[in-house]
Amino acid sequence: MRTLRYTAIILLAAVAMLAFRQPSKPVIYLIGDSTVHNADKETWGWGSIIGNYFDDSKITVNNQAMAGRSTRTFIKENRWHRVDSMLKPGDYVLMQFGHNEGSKPDTNKAGYRGVLNGTGEETVDLTWPNGTKETVHTYGYYLRKFIRETKAKGATPIVLSMIPRNDWKDGKVKRASNDYGKWAKEIADQEGASFIDLNAITADKYDAWGADSVKKHFPIDHTHPNKMGATVNAESIVAGIKANKKIKLNQYLKK
Repeated sequence: MRTLRYTAIILLAAVAMLAFRQPSKPVIYLIGDSTVHNADKETWGWGSIIGNYFDDSKITVNNQAMAGRSTRTFIKENRWHRVDSMLKPGDYVLMQFGHNEGSKPDTNKAGYRGVLNGTGEETVDLTWPNGTKETVHTYGYYLRKFIRETKAKGATPIVLSMIPRNDWKDGKVKRASNDYGKWAKEIADQEGASFIDLNAITADKYDAWGADSVKKHFPIDHTHPNKMGATVNAESIVAGIKANKKIKLNQYLKK
């Protein structure tokens, strides 16, 4: 009798704990390259800044981006598998790639990160020196994989175009509107995912400021911004979220 009484008390306590347990906060997972996650010394990624614009009592930012990665290697190195394994309904995935995709995909060091251009189903088959086989796909294929697998977990994918480089022609900063930015939008539209044209939003600012002012944001090269430059990109993302009321992340931004 006493055993039954103790069992009943334990069950009641467990039910009470479940009833009063706070549901876990949604998480914004960030995936991408060094422009999202960098050393945070001389050069910074916007992923280290963007959490400042969200109410951390309601949502958490988890920056899983890694310097030097492309869509292909982010999957190949099981970095995406790690994020996918943590996803739960109500979470978000912000994805921004494009800086490391440009080399011809092959088994040389230079081709390790490269993908095929575009959004189609083209592939190239590689055989590595150890005999390992690899099928390389297009940039769009890999983004589509991220989007579909995010949705399968009940989470929300948001596609971002890559940040603009400090690269100018005829007084205007060069944009990604004919390649990676264009392809990112095409895939987002095809898959019903929200798209933030980070490239264009920041490029508009650069054009207004001029090359001499923008140069202060890039201490080492034309790709990796300092903290001030990373903040510009984080603010561009926030502007992109606010401009699209359908993006439910709006509810978590600081007022």
